[in-house]
Order: sequence, then C-alpha cells, then structure tokens
Amino acid sequence: MKQNKLYLYGLLLGALTLGGCQSDMEKFDNQTYINADSKTSTILVKGTVTNAERTIQAALAKKETKDVTITYKVDPSLVKRYNLAYYDQAVLLPEGHYELSENKTVIKAGSVLSQPITVKFNAINELDRDVIYVLPVTIVESNIAILESSRTTYFIFKGAALINVVADMEANNLHIDTWAKPEVVNNLSALTMETLIRARNFDRLISTIMGIEGYFLIRVGDAGFPSNQIQIATTRGNFPDGDSNKGLPINEWVHVALTYDSSNGALKVYVNGKLQSEGTKNLGEINLGVNGKDGFYIGRSYEDGRFLAGEFSECRIWNRALTAEEITAPAHFYEVDPKSDGLVAYWKCNDGVGSEIKDETGNGNHLKAKNPIVWTPVSLPAKN
Repeated sequence: MKQNKLYLYGLLLGALTLGGCQSDMEKFDNQTYINADSKTSTILVKGTVTNAERTIQAALAKKETKDVTITYKVDPSLVKRYNLAYYDQAVLLPEGHYELSENKTVIKAGSVLSQPITVKFNAINELDRDVIYVLPVTIVESNIAILESSRTTYFIFKGAALINVVADMEANNLHIDTWAKPEVVNNLSALTMETLIRARNFDRLISTIMGIEGYFLIRVGDAGFPSNQIQIATTRGNFPDGDSNKGLPINEWVHVALTYDSSNGALKVYVNGKLQSEGTKNLGEINLGVNGKDGFYIGRSYEDGRFLAGEFSECRIWNRALTAEEITAPAHFYEVDPKSDGLVAYWKCNDGVGSEIKDETGNGNHLKAKNPIVWTPVSLPAKN
C-alpha cells in the first residue's frame, strides 16, 4: 500500500514538472544569434598567405512570420572583453586589413538562417607575427531580441609556425628514379639549390646534402677536409679549400644555399644567408633531371653510408641564381610561394606520413625514400 502511494505521488510530481516545462516554452521569446560552432575563428599569419575570407551567418531559434533584419559592425570596445575572456593580450586588427561585404542581412519569414556575409582580410602577410590581433564583429541591431551570449564572433590572427614537421633522413635517402618533368631541371644556365638542415653529427667522411655524385653536388666533408664544412663537388674539381672556421654546427637548424651562373662560372655558398665561400667553375649548363640510380639524390652520394645524420626541410631547386637579398628575405628559410619565379622543384619535407615527398611546384617530380621516413614534429621558426 505504501509503495502504491509513492508511485502515485511520483506520477503527480512528473505531471507537474512537465506542465511547468511546457509553460516555460510557451513563454520563450525568439532570439537571433550568430550561427557558429565557436565564438572564435583563427587565421594563421604566414609569409605566403596574403588574403583570406570568412563568412558570418545569423540564425533564429525558431521561425518567424516576418522578415528579420540584422545589422553587424566591428566593435573595437570588445577587444578588452575578448582578452578578459580568453586571458589574451590581443590588439585590434588595423583598418585596411579587413572589409565586410555588407553590414546588413535578412532572415526571411519562415526561415531560421540568413544569407551569409563575407569578411575579407587583406595583406595578412604584413602583420607582425609576434602580435596577436583580434577583429570583433557583433550584431548591433535586430527587429527581434538578440541572444547576448552569441551576438559576437572574434577573428583571431596569430603568427603561424611555418614548419610543423620535418623528415629525419639518418641512414636514409631520397631519390627520383624517373623524373616526371626532367626538362624543368635540365639545361640550367643558372641555378640555386637550397635547404634547411639540422645535423646531429658529422661522424662520417662525407655527409651528403643534395645533387649528383661526380657531377654537381652539395656535401659536407671529404678526405683531408673538415667533416663539418660544406664542399661543392663538380666535374671540374671541388671547392672551396678546407677551412676549420667554416664548419657547420650540430643540433641547430642551418640554411644552406648554393648558387651558380654559367655566364661567368660564379659559384657561391651561403650559410644562414651569409656568403661563406665563392669561386668560379666553368661547368656550362647543368642537367639534374637524370633518371636511374646515378641521378639526383638528397642524402646520398656514391653509396648509402654517406647520408646526413639529421633532418631535412625546405629543399628547393631554382632555374636562376638567387641574390643575397632574396635568400635573406623574411621567412625565406622557412617557406616560399610554390609559384615563385624560377622555382622548378620544391620539396617541403612536411608530408608527415608515408615515404614519398611531394613536389610542391606542380611539376610532379616527387621524391621517394629508400626506407620509411621518420617524421619529426617541430615549430619553426622558433620564437625568441
């Protein structure tokens, strides 16, 4: 009997609770808000990214029988609110770097979504990568109530790590057995070969960077030559002379570039953007698009044991001799536009999976590793 009374009491309480919920729903006022999974949207600041676009769309909790007109604006006063909410130190994105396609939109009667508006961002690459920028865009007017907690969206601009993963090529090498487009790297009257490396040691006679053995090759070390100094091996002899002051460091990222111009035979070696060695070799035009086992390698020359004990990133071939100013340009060590003038092969070494490294130029000259690649996560350039 006691259990029956408790059961009836539970039914009565449930009915009252349900009735209360229905009453609350009947009193619910419709509201408009910005339709997004998150209140923030982050755009990474990179040297090769100039422009970007994002959209904003308004929504209703339920349909209306009349059109709902919504007005947006950029509100600088909300930067402080953003910083307090996200424990950040952002500054307002400067004018000239953004443009709203329009500031009004409409949710048509019988619908719950507006037509989206577009926010265009310009000259992103000119922003300071060490500064966090924010652009608050908020709903300021509507002919129905605005949901306060979702009336604003924040576009955040932060400096990106330009390189996030690299290829560790110790006891490994990269090769093209058959070039998809050999013509882009053949008959080169001028060229630049460059890469970013981090060696953990130079414990072998020769550590190879890139090129063709006995023809045109960037390597480190040689018999009777410092094991950590860059040497260029060519058909007309090797250069420069040995110099213990020109050794490469270990466990540090180093940018290495070689330029050649057949018009005067000028060969130049740059380390971290500084001219380290120069000389002349009358080599004529250079052909790197050689098929088969005697062709172009990264991390191998003559035999497998001449690998570089370390990591590679940003391997490139150009059909012109880059100037010192181009080599030392901001962010050049870490990325370039794949469509850059004269860039004919570009292996970023950031694929992250597999044993093939994609040619970013679109020429299809992809590199294949002899052994599975060890992919190393990094964040470059490192911030001071």
